[in-house]
Amino acid sequence: MKTPSAWQIGSILAIGIVAVSMAAILIRLANDAAFITGVGFSLVLAASRLILAAIILLPTWTSITKQKHSKTAYFYAIAAGLTLALHFAFWITSLSYTSIAQSTVLVTTNPIWVPVFSWIAYREKITKITLLGILIAFAGGVLVALSDQTSNNYTNPLLGNFLALIGAVTVSLYFLLGREAQNRGLSTRDYSTITYTAAAVILLPLPLFFGAGYAGYPSEVYLYIILMAIFPQLIGHTSFNWVIRWITPTLVSLTILFEPIVASFFGYLIFGEMPSNIVLLGGLILLVGVAVAVIGTRNPIASEPDKI
Repeated sequence: MKTPSAWQIGSILAIGIVAVSMAAILIRLANDAAFITGVGFSLVLAASRLILAAIILLPTWTSITKQKHSKTAYFYAIAAGLTLALHFAFWITSLSYTSIAQSTVLVTTNPIWVPVFSWIAYREKITKITLLGILIAFAGGVLVALSDQTSNNYTNPLLGNFLALIGAVTVSLYFLLGREAQNRGLSTRDYSTITYTAAAVILLPLPLFFGAGYAGYPSEVYLYIILMAIFPQLIGHTSFNWVIRWITPTLVSLTILFEPIVASFFGYLIFGEMPSNIVLLGGLILLVGVAVAVIGTRNPIASEPDKI
């Protein structure tokens, strides 16, 4: 497979970042339209966007069943689906309890976790510079997570921030598992289809356990769900799935740090959510720490798509 140019990779990354940045806005709009927050409705949103994405990709299964891939490729794709389901379950729920700025800053701390998991899975050494960056980012994350705890605008910011952080951990695993699945022969299209379907199946029954259903909401809610399935999911996540074939998960995670900037900007325009000075300071420290961590990471760009 011919290696795409840096311009092509950068363009797809930019499209993906803008698309995923819409997710937090659409989720908050759905919450406001339904006048409902909490775990049950958050799981409805998480499951619905993946169910719709899986349905749209349904014709792809015809080609998947005709191809023979290794069992490990399917294993990694399904495992990635599990981590994607957990990511959405935790992160979307976080937006019921904390601000868009805090949630998106914490959920995009992937570059902190990817080197850690790479060390655990592949025994890749963490350099001193990377470790320094992780410590700086951790300090910034603490500032963001503990700020505005007494604000009346959000029901439980500390819980929301914690859920967003778990969302960052699970999506880091999702990137690593996705890279492995595609390294073992799955195309981006086939991998995305399997992963989104697995995540949808996992999430489908969960809202019922929290007393929530899929029917009876205002029509605006379903419009926002459709938009979530098309833009953040099919365009945004699939763009990252393609890019991760050519550059390392750490570098992909670094570029996703633009998401909280874009999302916070839209959050201010649409909802008037102006981050506090502490959140801005903590976010800046966190981003600097993540940048330092990535600089210290060896081989950020893969020379071939089958290397990680």
